[in-house]
Amino acid sequence: MTTGAAYPSLQNLQDPNFGLPKAEQTETLQSAVAAHVDSFNYMLAGGLRRATANLKPVEFALPSGDRISISMSNVTVGVSKVSEKNIYAKTHKLYPAECRMSASTYSSPIQARISTKVNDKVISVEDRVLSKIPIMVKSAACSLYNLKPCELVARGEEAEEMGGYFIVNGNEKVLRLLITPRKSFPMCIRRPKWRRRGKFYTEYGLQISCVRQDMSISTSILHYLSKGAAELCISYLNEQFFIPVCLLIRALVNADDSALYQQLVKGQETNEYFKTSVFMMLQELSEQGLLTQDSVLKMIGKRFRIKLTELPPWYTDVQVANSLLSEHVLPHLSKPTDKVNLLVSMTRKLFVFASGGCCVDNPDSPANQELLLPGHLYAAVLTDRLCVYLTSLKYLLLKKATNEKFELSASVLNECLNRGTDVGKAIEYLLATGNLQSKSTLGLPQKTALSVMADKLNFYRYLSHFRAVHRGAFFANNRQSTAVRKLLPEAWGFLCPVHTPDGTPCGLLNHLSASCVAVNTTGPSQPLERFLASNGLLTPTDTLLGSLSNYYEVFLDGKVLGYVHSKELERMVDKLRRCKLIEYGPKGESGNALITPFLEIAAVPRTSQPSQYPGVYLFTSVGRMMRPVVNLKYGATEWIGSFEQVYMDIAVRSSEIVKGDDNQPITTHIECSPTSMLSYVAGLTPFSDFNQSPRNMYQCQMGKQTMGTPMYAYQYRSDNKLYRIRTPQSPLVRPQAHDQYAIDEYPLGTNAIVAVISHTGYDMEDAFILNKGSFQRGFAHGSVLKTEVVDLLEKTDKLSANSIVFINGSTSADDEMNKYIGEDGLPHVGVYLESGCPLYSYCNLLTGQLWVEKYKNDEPAYVDTVKLLGHENGDQKLTKISITYRIVRNPIIGDKFASRAGQKGICSQLWPVADMPFSESGITPDILFNPHGYPSRMTIGMMVETMAGKSSACHGIPFDATPFTFSEKDSAVDFFGKTLLKAGYNYYGTERLYSGETGLEMEADIFMGVVYYQRLRHMVSDKFQVRTTGARDPLTRQPVKGRAKGGGVRFGEMERDGLLSHGSAFLLQDRLQTCSDLSKAPICRKCGSLLSPHLTGNTANASATTEQVGRKRWHCSVCDSADHISHIDVPFSFRYLAAELAAVNIKIKLTVE
Repeated sequence: MTTGAAYPSLQNLQDPNFGLPKAEQTETLQSAVAAHVDSFNYMLAGGLRRATANLKPVEFALPSGDRISISMSNVTVGVSKVSEKNIYAKTHKLYPAECRMSASTYSSPIQARISTKVNDKVISVEDRVLSKIPIMVKSAACSLYNLKPCELVARGEEAEEMGGYFIVNGNEKVLRLLITPRKSFPMCIRRPKWRRRGKFYTEYGLQISCVRQDMSISTSILHYLSKGAAELCISYLNEQFFIPVCLLIRALVNADDSALYQQLVKGQETNEYFKTSVFMMLQELSEQGLLTQDSVLKMIGKRFRIKLTELPPWYTDVQVANSLLSEHVLPHLSKPTDKVNLLVSMTRKLFVFASGGCCVDNPDSPANQELLLPGHLYAAVLTDRLCVYLTSLKYLLLKKATNEKFELSASVLNECLNRGTDVGKAIEYLLATGNLQSKSTLGLPQKTALSVMADKLNFYRYLSHFRAVHRGAFFANNRQSTAVRKLLPEAWGFLCPVHTPDGTPCGLLNHLSASCVAVNTTGPSQPLERFLASNGLLTPTDTLLGSLSNYYEVFLDGKVLGYVHSKELERMVDKLRRCKLIEYGPKGESGNALITPFLEIAAVPRTSQPSQYPGVYLFTSVGRMMRPVVNLKYGATEWIGSFEQVYMDIAVRSSEIVKGDDNQPITTHIECSPTSMLSYVAGLTPFSDFNQSPRNMYQCQMGKQTMGTPMYAYQYRSDNKLYRIRTPQSPLVRPQAHDQYAIDEYPLGTNAIVAVISHTGYDMEDAFILNKGSFQRGFAHGSVLKTEVVDLLEKTDKLSANSIVFINGSTSADDEMNKYIGEDGLPHVGVYLESGCPLYSYCNLLTGQLWVEKYKNDEPAYVDTVKLLGHENGDQKLTKISITYRIVRNPIIGDKFASRAGQKGICSQLWPVADMPFSESGITPDILFNPHGYPSRMTIGMMVETMAGKSSACHGIPFDATPFTFSEKDSAVDFFGKTLLKAGYNYYGTERLYSGETGLEMEADIFMGVVYYQRLRHMVSDKFQVRTTGARDPLTRQPVKGRAKGGGVRFGEMERDGLLSHGSAFLLQDRLQTCSDLSKAPICRKCGSLLSPHLTGNTANASATTEQVGRKRWHCSVCDSADHISHIDVPFSFRYLAAELAAVNIKIKLTVE
């Protein structure tokens, strides 16, 4: 074992206070959801204020000619509270547990100041509550914020409650982390489909994603035209517009042709083609008479006025154009000069790219990607709904203003303010369904599947919801998108290479590595700009000494800061790296770092061959993926981003550090841990470096399907379905991450003695034999909790709503009723229910009518809890309850199990302990595992775990199963083999076993040890399907499908072929006809028609199957005869097919012998 490797410990289990709330929460678990909570707090602290600061007022004119302006400011989010009318509440603070139990939404009021002007005169300024919006649990607006574990438990939460989700209608919803293009970075893209956009358009372009203050995204594309021109494509309300780049530059700055020409060709003086292209673009403007900034603005405003409908009609063309340039042309930059500098830089880069001077940027590479965090998405949607609210006020007022004499009064204004569009409903709909309702897509990569249910199947699954990142719904529906799914080298340390599902979402649904964080803070840019200026940075207006090819362009979040000489580049980058380290960086007066430690520094060098466009790219924006590494020069931890990592030399181990000729290290950084590339769940797989890669992927999925201990606050939950294992254990062989993430608090498996032996033949095809004695001792016993919400208001009309209550209306002598139901009409807690047992009763006080509802589930259950759900004001009778049933689910034949190495299998037999093989010390294995499961799966990690578990049980200490702990020189087999020898066992972990049936010694040595086994949620009790008779489809008269409906199992073509190959003709007839849709059909032997026979007379029964029904006779309408009618057995679906074909004029003729 590697020297210095830390052994996991069982001391926490031996602590007398184990299981009690700690003084503080586990930091590693809280950091797992930090991207969600911190982004929402970022929105509350300043993001929402900045987003609404640029919220444009709604301006319009009334029929009377009055100009109305309605604006919004001071938008704030309050604290969650119950209604003030509720005089019975102990506290007016609303807590998440109450919303979970009552199936309501955890929300807070949103307040804003609405200012109304008439003809530029303020007539009303009012602070009002607009609506209630869902609030993220444990955010700064949540009642659980900063509570200690003991206080959380007192409020019905987990001691390690992490938050990061919303409660909508009682369900926990998580906004997905979406992968988006890197913000403010122009990427070189080559797409052949761009040629179809018009004449002269080529496949070359620069794509840039800009983020506005309201967190909405604007994507623009600078196209290269084959005639030597460039046009910028902007989007507005899903419509695209193309504007020549020189036209935009002239509209942004007041400069003549000479100045524009010099600025564009700067650094390209020797490129005659580029100079000619710039000259032709400027000449084209001159030919159109667009020689001044004012003339260009008027032309743009005139053409776009019809599209920018939100602007009032009295705006001049210049005002319309300035609005367009400010909000839709590089909107992340506020100053026109900054926009011009970036457009000029992009134009130069575009022509270099089109001429082959630089390579294509890969949009599927994590280096060119960022994350759209929940708080930022929430801010964008909320700002959009506030705009919709203001717009709705406009239309409400215009609807009121029916004539020119209308004057805006306070009462009319207040009525419109009350009737404005509900802001909170749209956000609640987004969280509940995942679908965005907006005319604008807000620049999002998708409008559906934005939220998922945070189901607590087990702790692994719950934790994974907050670390999952999705590429987009568009690619999920496109199976040919192989390039998007590839695992690229740039993903190292940011996206886990193991934790992705197999199947359709493979490579699209990834998970962040355990050390990766999403940036939620931004530092001020002024100190950074001053630092750069004092270290050799030249501004864009400074005169350069020599050619531009000797300089590198410096960008900060998409803003061109200036140029740095190539000789000064290395020194500047090194100083920047030193200053971003917390220990060395400059501090402000308050002691805070002036330069954020999350500054990303990417110096792209020039190369002899075409590569990425050179420059110095600095990023401080939110949403970037960053991870920690150790800076070897300064010996401190440094945060690096996915873009800069490509141009860094990072070693995984100290032995990999490379030094140059002068003995100076070429390697600049080293990983904090060799397992830093793995996600939270992947890092919990023991000895994963020994396994075949797909098996590690399977374990990541199966670990999230395991029955475990997802929570402790069961009595405060109302989830539809919860799984719980009753006899969990802590694994003896565990990676260091097991202790770091406090997984012992939420165990999900059992240590099992496994013997690798082929025994009885019941262990074929991944099946295994379970010791019945182990089962009787409680091995993998579990239960399922199901909740049913009963609302009496849904069982009666509105007239009887106030008179219906829960009550036990039985007499005292009715022992059967009182056995199940108490005096209050509710079931006794702990009572055992079977199908048909009384469950609860209620009565109408006006009529005296009593109803007794029965337990309808076929599976017996115990009543675990009964919750009384009150109303918001607390002044109504009890009409709503929540009943939780506890269903015992102990292992049976067919239930699924799996080891932590992805070795899944089902329990094939519960073998009597007397017949199980046993060792000479009397140990009987819990599980008999087939040895054929190892060679094809290549799960060597499970074999090592078997030896390690056996050694751990012998010596009484847990062993470290962290990946990459062992190597070829220091092998795991040798280490654990020697520990087994010390315990008196065979070096390879094998033993001689004796047959439990004959008592004779088996001839072969049997590999036996301890393996941590997981019981999966896939159980026979949930999936078995049996049918004799039941519901049928009314159209085809075949059995319906679906287990819930009592339907049949489909007997398809392949099953039919199987019976045919065995010659089972009568069985085939029984399945496909007799037990399906057998019917007797009348047929005319003369014309061979199934449709022409009918019963004569007006009262004929078309479903009659006898030759004569009363005095009626079957008669062929085609042959006009009743002498040739016979009855044959055919499937009714065949009769239906004949009728459908006849409807399209196709006749079926049968020959009857």
